[in-house]
Amino acid sequence: MNHPTRIAAIASLGAVACASLVGCAGQDAEGGEGDLGTVTVGFLPSWTDAVNNAYLLEDQLEKLGYTVELEALNSPAVLYTALAEGEVDIYPSAWSDISQAAYVEKYGDDLEDLGAYYENAHGTLAVPDYVDIDSVEDLHGQADRFDGKIYTIEPGSGTATMAEESLFPAYDLGDEYELTPSSLAAMLATLESAIADEEDIVVTLWRPFWAYDALGLKDLDDPKEGMGATEGLHFMAHNGFSEEFPEATELIQQIKLDDAQYGALENAVVNEFGDDEQPEAIAGGAADPADVFFCIFGWRAGL
Repeated sequence: MNHPTRIAAIASLGAVACASLVGCAGQDAEGGEGDLGTVTVGFLPSWTDAVNNAYLLEDQLEKLGYTVELEALNSPAVLYTALAEGEVDIYPSAWSDISQAAYVEKYGDDLEDLGAYYENAHGTLAVPDYVDIDSVEDLHGQADRFDGKIYTIEPGSGTATMAEESLFPAYDLGDEYELTPSSLAAMLATLESAIADEEDIVVTLWRPFWAYDALGLKDLDDPKEGMGATEGLHFMAHNGFSEEFPEATELIQQIKLDDAQYGALENAVVNEFGDDEQPEAIAGGAADPADVFFCIFGWRAGL
């Protein structure tokens, strides 16, 4: 399968930094240096930031010489427990500064933070572009328009927890609105249905996230930071990971994405390829997009 628009999007992020794409990709064309062990990557299938990085790590670590197993888990509580107990080795997109800080505090001694790959993440409250409300404070007295509901994702997620424990008290929303949790897929389906009928709807979201551009959404101003301040997205491992997997750690700690780079990766995985095609989004077509991506940043496995 060849997706030239996907390749172009990745290449445009900084191809000028590559002296030669062919030379960059060819340095490890024969694979990694041997069996360096098995790395298990844990993630929630509905959380696209972690899905992106799970398949990214699978592609790169296997080329480096590791065996990679992807472990889909069903809740953040299960994920962090498995990580702390060593049942999975790494969670590739932890919102550990604020949104998931409670899990980090609970399991801190059993976790190893390998650093942030993205520095501008934050929770939001969002509405479709056509809704004539611009601030969280403007929701007061408007509950009938929104059927008294603010939709959010899985209970126990950082997003749902921030909405319940911080946003609602900060703006005194509890008397007018009910927080309505569901899976991310179900929340997005509800959102898309409302937009199709141009109905008013408000949801908790986060940036970066592909749905803003795809669905035409805007953030509500949140001066009290009810959905949290800006935070980093981290590679979070079990304690001792860097000692057990030093080559993997060296590669992972060099991953740094800006908004455009993150957006190109997520758009490819979620929209251009979709379900069951994530590996192809990372390494699809005649010209391997992962070779382009990692050539740009200069830390391609084997360089």
